Amino acid sequence: MKVRRAIISVYEKQGIDAFAAVLQDLGVEILSSGGTAAYLRQNGISVTEISDYTGFPEILSGRVKTLHPRISAGILAIRDDEEHMKQLKEHGIFPIDLVVVNLYPFVEKLEDADLTEQERIELIDIGGPTLIRAAAKNFQYVAAVTDPSQYEPVMEELRASGGSLSLETRKRLAAEAFQKTSFYDSAIAGFLAASEDEVLPRAFSLPLLHAAALRYGENPHQKAGYYRVASF
Repeated sequence: MKVRRAIISVYEKQGIDAFAAVLQDLGVEILSSGGTAAYLRQNGISVTEISDYTGFPEILSGRVKTLHPRISAGILAIRDDEEHMKQLKEHGIFPIDLVVVNLYPFVEKLEDADLTEQERIELIDIGGPTLIRAAAKNFQYVAAVTDPSQYEPVMEELRASGGSLSLETRKRLAAEAFQKTSFYDSAIAGFLAASEDEVLPRAFSLPLLHAAALRYGENPHQKAGYYRVASF
């Protein structure tokens, strides 16, 4: 799968300039949201702002940035489906092959006692998980990069292949993407439910954070780790 067009919208900016530089060197067109676009331009990366591409500005104090059919359809279109591609052409929509997103730090801020409830709610990311889930669902054609730790191996593969990512890589990234959004949603649900009177909910998920590596599991040849519940 050749990467021709990417969307980059990240909260954590560390390392994204180097990643975007590799994309630029490979001739990839980069779409980006306002804050990320400004950061990339400061680092010499040429980008098209999403609002310019969609023809619709960011609104509601940034609550709506990337939620637009030109973005979602570009990610979700099945490239081998003639009707899908025909509809993209009819509406002036271009396929998006790579989605690079990391989320608002809701989980990281759970233990910050200085934040009000409304400030925590504003840290609930909506557009980011939407982009991630769309890309992960369509992994046959699209790659979802959701964490800075993934930048280096993805860059290496892109360089080595002249700008392509294998199906194996895309599927692995998709699994990691859904794991990330699942954890994120579990943390939000736990935070909101913590103020409710219901003691035994019908169903719940536990967001667990890796706290330490252990020497071995139940047997010496097995790996093991200690996980803790994210605080609410």
